[in-house]
This record gives sequence, structure tokens and C-alpha cells, in this order.
Amino acid sequence: MANSVTLKLACLVVLAMVVAPPPRVAEGAISCGMVDTSLAPCLDYLRNGGQVPVLCCNGVRSLYGAASTTADRRTACNCMKSAAGAISGLNINYASGLPGKCGLNIPYEISFSTDCSKVQ
Repeated sequence: MANSVTLKLACLVVLAMVVAPPPRVAEGAISCGMVDTSLAPCLDYLRNGGQVPVLCCNGVRSLYGAASTTADRRTACNCMKSAAGAISGLNINYASGLPGKCGLNIPYEISFSTDCSKVQ
């Protein structure tokens, strides 16, 4: 009898696991990995200037669209600042002008001194 109850309980748990929806991941959540991947096609431009690659602007626009909340934008800002400090030869003038070259207008300055906690 105990085995029958245990078996029924185990079946109920398995059924609940199959029927229950998976836990939701926050939509629009930004990670530094996402920022790095989105901006990787921009590295040559950020070092040397010239024409902005189409893939770079695609990544910039994708990241801009994904950063839909204040928390997302602050995370993206912190990730970009961290990555920028690790990129040798980065020209901050190219970085600050990149959104505009990709047809975007962002409401804060891109610089090493940007206070990401104030990004809205």
C-alpha cells in the first residue's frame, strides 16, 4: 500500500512538472555577454574609425531595442564601460558618435566618466 501511494505521488509530481509552464526569464533583461556580442562587430571601427560596418549598426540597434527598462539601460551602460576599459586603442570619440552614425539618439553621453546610475 505504501508503494502504491509513493508511486501515485511520484506520478503526480512528474505530471505537474510536465504540465506546469517553465519559469519565465525576464524579458528584455540585458547581460554583459549580450552587450559584448552586440558590439563585437564595432571593435575595428571603435579603434580605427572609417565607415561603420552594417553589422555594427545592427548590433547597436538590437542592443538599443533590448534595453527597454531603466535597469536594462543601466546594466548596458556598466557593461559598456567595463568592456571599454579592457579594449586597447579604443577611441572614445568614435564610441560617443556611434549611436548617431547608426541613426539613434540616446539621451546620455557616451564617455568613460558617464555615471551609469543616472541613466534613465
